[in-house]
Amino acid sequence: MKRLLPIVCAAFVATTATAQVAPERAKAISTTLLDHLDAGRFEQAEAMFSESMKTAVPLDKMKAAWGSMAGAGTRGDIRLVQKNTSQIALVPMHRGNQDWQATVSIDAQGKVEGLFIQPQQARAPVQAVPANAHFSERELTVGSGADALPATLAMPKGTGPFPGVVLVHGSGPQDRNETVGANRPFLDVARALADQGIAVLRYEKRSKAMPEWYASHPVTIDSETTDDAVMALATLRAQPGIDKKRLFVLGHSQGAMLAPRIGQRDGQVAGLIQWSGPARKLVEVLPEQMRFMGKTGKVPAEKTEENIRLLEAAIKMFRDPGYRGPSLMGQTADYWRSVDTVDPVKDTRASKLPVLLLHGGRDFQVSDTDWQLWQKNLRGDKRIEMKRYPTLNHLGITGTGEPNAAEYSAPGHVDAAMINDIVAWIKRH
Repeated sequence: MKRLLPIVCAAFVATTATAQVAPERAKAISTTLLDHLDAGRFEQAEAMFSESMKTAVPLDKMKAAWGSMAGAGTRGDIRLVQKNTSQIALVPMHRGNQDWQATVSIDAQGKVEGLFIQPQQARAPVQAVPANAHFSERELTVGSGADALPATLAMPKGTGPFPGVVLVHGSGPQDRNETVGANRPFLDVARALADQGIAVLRYEKRSKAMPEWYASHPVTIDSETTDDAVMALATLRAQPGIDKKRLFVLGHSQGAMLAPRIGQRDGQVAGLIQWSGPARKLVEVLPEQMRFMGKTGKVPAEKTEENIRLLEAAIKMFRDPGYRGPSLMGQTADYWRSVDTVDPVKDTRASKLPVLLLHGGRDFQVSDTDWQLWQKNLRGDKRIEMKRYPTLNHLGITGTGEPNAAEYSAPGHVDAAMINDIVAWIKRH
């Protein structure tokens, strides 16, 4: 559930057509659009937009956003991803001293239905494991054959058997370190746990490693997250030196929301760690997130309220079982129906497993409203331990002042006290 602010944006809304435009045409449309914008031909660029895009990104906003970047530089090779009836063109760009990525969504009629321009932050390379560490790392794959996902196992040194943890990502395309801005929270957690005697498997999320896979497979909350997490548990269980009776799911954000389902589908896990997970259904959290971002001033207040009304109307539509029309945020109604089957409080209560529930007091993506709901609904359940950390944000990193998405760009590390609480809880179970 980590969404960094784009410079120019519109909702990616799929049409009811049955096929995408041809790949070469999609590349040509993306190139022409960016050529127009670089040359200041904003009216010609606007003429390429769908009607919803024209409404979401008026001409003056487009001019201001494009003008905030350095002048035209170089572009890299375009990579295409098919998504429902849309072609998504990913275009690397370099301007001044900054790398950017343009994400252009093209509907089945060849109209531009979405445009995101995001800076690509230079990141320090992942440091090698120190020679004196109490663990080592090795590469694995989750699954086999062409569908296998790259993974890393952080394994304690010694004879074992060791308890093990599978890390399950938040929403969106995530790498194995769950890189967000300048931060790698899963790298921090994996190495800290392994250094204290707990094996940790982290893997590339399918939507990151092979987004093209979804062109020939249905997109549901399970094909996006649950199925691969269950497969990762099986992979970890098969490794030498692992205590098969002491495997845990550690889910972050959307991964926390799905942890009870993952545990139920696997049927053998010893417990669940739900970090920064909502207590409400995901679609009930989205309007609150949208309203918070509106408070930052990046979106005019009246536009924020209009977007929320459209979002709530879309939610109402896809909850109608007979609805088969345009989708919400680039996903089909069936995808959102699959998301809507996840009820975090109900699923956590039904799991019957030990649960460690972690929440940051500065988390604006999963707010204290959710923390209060967790307490109201699960307080008194002896299986469940809940901890709130007042200074931590959604990534488990300490901060001060009013929380905002910009702080994800500042390098930090997951709070050591929270990690030590995770270690102590695992060792008690």
